Amino acid sequence: MGKCLLCTREISNELSFHRLFLLGKKSFQPPLCPRCLKDFPKITWTHCPTCFQEGSAEVCEDCRHWERAGKIVRHQAIFQYREGMKDYFSRYKFMGDYQMRQAFAMSFRAIPKGYQRVPIPLSPERFQARGFNQVTGFLEAATISYDDVLEKVEVIKQSSLSRQERLKSENPFRLKKGVVLSKRVCVIDDIYTTGATLQHAMTVLKNAGVTDVCSFSLCR
Repeated sequence: MGKCLLCTREISNELSFHRLFLLGKKSFQPPLCPRCLKDFPKITWTHCPTCFQEGSAEVCEDCRHWERAGKIVRHQAIFQYREGMKDYFSRYKFMGDYQMRQAFAMSFRAIPKGYQRVPIPLSPERFQARGFNQVTGFLEAATISYDDVLEKVEVIKQSSLSRQERLKSENPFRLKKGVVLSKRVCVIDDIYTTGATLQHAMTVLKNAGVTDVCSFSLCR
């Protein structure tokens, strides 16, 4: 028996992690109980084909914005960003409960294969204040290797900007000196809102010679 990370209820060892997340083995102890998992709905088959936004099988307005700007969206996500997930990230990111990374770490095993994995970085100021990068926390908890090739300068927090302000925000990323890039890169983040953060990072990588870039996030 183990305890749920969120509610501390006992979880039966017989519960199939594979059945819950389609990513693990039956012997793996799930970090969340079935009751808590109900607060985290997955993205269904009815989603935007390019960014996985729930609710419509047609290309969404955010993706149309990027298409008009000459950008390509090739994104995958697993969970819908609803109240349960917002509460979870408040506890993980903003309250600094680092143990919470275990709750969804194994979901990152769904990152497309054959790509160099590049996480979205925090600015030095944000990293110092939080004490960890929530994206690399997930990857390390799932024992997934990655290459920390990007760095970020301090800008206004994306969460404080409106949707239109996010879409028009300046690029805060740059390559670290001396990094080695593959021709195929997957950029990884925790939450996809408008796609601005990932588009900025992918622009830097494309300008550096990467020819095949996609992106992945836990939530959309």
